Amino acid sequence: MEWIDRFAGLSKLETRLRDTLVSKSQIVTLPRNTTLFGPGKSPENLLLLLDGVVRVQQVTEGGREIVLYRVHAGESCVLTTACLLAYEDYAAEGIAETEVKAVAIPRVVFDDLVAGSKAFRNFVFSAYSRRITELFHVIEEIAFQKIDIRLAHKLVELAGPDLKLSATHAQLAAELGTAREVISRQLQEFQRRGWVATARGAVTLTDMTALQALSETG
Repeated sequence: MEWIDRFAGLSKLETRLRDTLVSKSQIVTLPRNTTLFGPGKSPENLLLLLDGVVRVQQVTEGGREIVLYRVHAGESCVLTTACLLAYEDYAAEGIAETEVKAVAIPRVVFDDLVAGSKAFRNFVFSAYSRRITELFHVIEEIAFQKIDIRLAHKLVELAGPDLKLSATHAQLAAELGTAREVISRQLQEFQRRGWVATARGAVTLTDMTALQALSETG
């Protein structure tokens, strides 16, 4: 199966456009912790992820990181799409959380297909609209939802089958768009209740039922 068939919207392209897209794109593999893009840089390609995870984050003037979203296999990066469409530079950075395998579609091919193919435009803008909706949800959570509920939800989401996650207080703060001190205080409270056990760079969930119950109150 060709990579293009892994993306439902692209599989609808007519044969001539499919062939153009496949022949003029390149499959790239990037190691973990690679910076794919950063503020002030102009996108040269639209990346479609085949394998791996990319974390897109904003760094404030004070140096605090805020995770905006993650791009998973079968998805594209909405920030790259926006910058390609507007001919603007990036305002955030994308980091490979794992080894990443992706298809790189050059800007000129992207421009031609957006201009000439309704099916490709639908693929681009449907992915764009889904991600924008998710971003509004993130903003709503940061603005209105209590930090204890958000932290409980994030711990449940990130914990592995062994109910452990490797993350510093600063990393959890970046996930939730808050300060490290806020996360530290809340984890201390969760530990006092017997819900978690913390160690350097790690958290173990000791009462998953209580954490899930709290996370669902929002």
